[in-house]
Amino acid sequence: MLLTAEHLSINFGSRQLLTDVNFYLNEGDKVGVIGINGTGKSTFLKVLAGVIEADEGRIIRNPNVQISYLSQNPVMDDSATVLEQVFLHFPAEFRELNEYEAKSMLTKLGFTDFSQKVGTLSGGQRKRVALVAALVHPADILVLDEPTNHLDSEMVAWLEEWLRSFRGGLVMVTHDRYFLERVVNHITELSRGKLYHYEANYSKYLELKELRAEMAEASERKRQSILRVEREWIMRGCKARTTKSKERVQRYEELLNQDAPETDDAIQLAAATSRLGRKTIELHGVCKAFDGRTIIDNFSYNLLRFDRIGIVGRNGAGKSTLLHMFAGELQPDSGHVEIGTTVKIGHFSQEGRELDLSQRVYDFIHDIAREVRTAEGTFTAKQMMERFMFPSDLQSVPIGKLSGGERRRLYLLSVLMEAPNVLLLDEPTNDLDVMTLSILEDYLQGFAGPILTVSHDRFFLDKMAEFIFEVRGDGQILQYPGNWSDWAAGRKKEEPAAKVEKPKVSQDRPREKKLKFSYKEEREYSTIVQDIAELEAKIEENQAAQAAAGSDYVRLQELQEALTQLEEALEAKTERWIYLTELKEKIDAQGK
Repeated sequence: MLLTAEHLSINFGSRQLLTDVNFYLNEGDKVGVIGINGTGKSTFLKVLAGVIEADEGRIIRNPNVQISYLSQNPVMDDSATVLEQVFLHFPAEFRELNEYEAKSMLTKLGFTDFSQKVGTLSGGQRKRVALVAALVHPADILVLDEPTNHLDSEMVAWLEEWLRSFRGGLVMVTHDRYFLERVVNHITELSRGKLYHYEANYSKYLELKELRAEMAEASERKRQSILRVEREWIMRGCKARTTKSKERVQRYEELLNQDAPETDDAIQLAAATSRLGRKTIELHGVCKAFDGRTIIDNFSYNLLRFDRIGIVGRNGAGKSTLLHMFAGELQPDSGHVEIGTTVKIGHFSQEGRELDLSQRVYDFIHDIAREVRTAEGTFTAKQMMERFMFPSDLQSVPIGKLSGGERRRLYLLSVLMEAPNVLLLDEPTNDLDVMTLSILEDYLQGFAGPILTVSHDRFFLDKMAEFIFEVRGDGQILQYPGNWSDWAAGRKKEEPAAKVEKPKVSQDRPREKKLKFSYKEEREYSTIVQDIAELEAKIEENQAAQAAAGSDYVRLQELQEALTQLEEALEAKTERWIYLTELKEKIDAQGK
């Protein structure tokens, strides 16, 4: 056990972020924290890292355990060099021992000049320097807030491998779903002030969450069925004269006062678009260079009505430059750009709009459009904000009171309120929560006009893109049919096969102990699927018995208690099955 958090409660102004929650971190746990923007994920990480204290509850850490923390918005010394910033809070002896490793990490993350001043770096570069500082720290626990933001695909792949080999405990907030799939072994969901724990990666979390929701809905249906029977009994005029009648009325009131299962709010996106004519955007032989370096060289493209294009490439290669050129916001050095007269561009940029932090959230959206017309009908600014999870109390606060993710969501709403018919999206997935991303993807699939998007989110590009532009940074823009995975497979075939030398195994180093099932685990693995099937059958039998029990409340109560025990046993057995299955996969992979 590396860290224990007990009975944590956190209040942020008028918002209750956490309410009496518990959290445990063991060595080898890799936990992904997810939840809707504004629910308090970053605040929760700060409490775990010891940056701030909770209003109630306590954090128990072993005094010998070292914690390394990456903030969402790291504070840095603008006068320091890149390398000095990495070792800013370490003694000189530590820098001497770890400077080579730090330089290697910086190189992996796109740095070549280690003497560059921090004050000259972009926001993304600053975050990458802070990431290196967090990783080079000899920590038992890594607490990382959005570590994949501002990383290109190669950098994300490198970080994936680094974190998978990390032996300590990891807690991180990330919205990169492939990252959650491949790195973490636990998902902790923050919803309505509560933490829900799943011993699973992202895909298994989705399955278990759906199962939990179905079980909660089934329990609620049963509660309502019992309440209906009992209400009829009371309405018949029973005066509760006997002890048995009084107890029955009391049980009815207890059932009546139980809270129904809560469900997360979900963004509802309705496509509001303007009419789009035959001509959209055409680039003819465009060229662009900065400081003598050619970014785009003689590139032509005629954007079609139903294009779904993902733009990829290394950081600094010129992806945003290409998008600004499509938007008509940046003129080429040579060649020309033609934009159709009916084209109405919605440009979701990395920088975002210049927001007045003192302006009310409602006023900001209302000033853009009072209402929008969609296929579902006409919606006012207030209604659209509610569909974007900005309830009335949040509409009246200044923009400065919103979290980073909520501001990003507000900016996305502002773009869509203008009813564009061409969408240009620059890193739209940064700072948006997993739930919002899923809804956004569904919205984009139903959008009636062309979409160009710059993104390093592999999951997003796999789902949205049908064509990939790769900006090489030397003027070339290569075109590939398919999504991100198709492009990655094609690029891999193009690369010359490198000769891989097998590392020499030191005779002095003990061999790593092979994984294997114990006798008990092997027996358990051979029967666990049957055990789960039997539990599911018993649950179905119990539900049928409840339906047949009619108004026999005592019998219904007994069956409900038995059902609760069966459901708890099924959940425990399912978690055990997941563990044994993962262990079996590792054993099989070890033997190959």
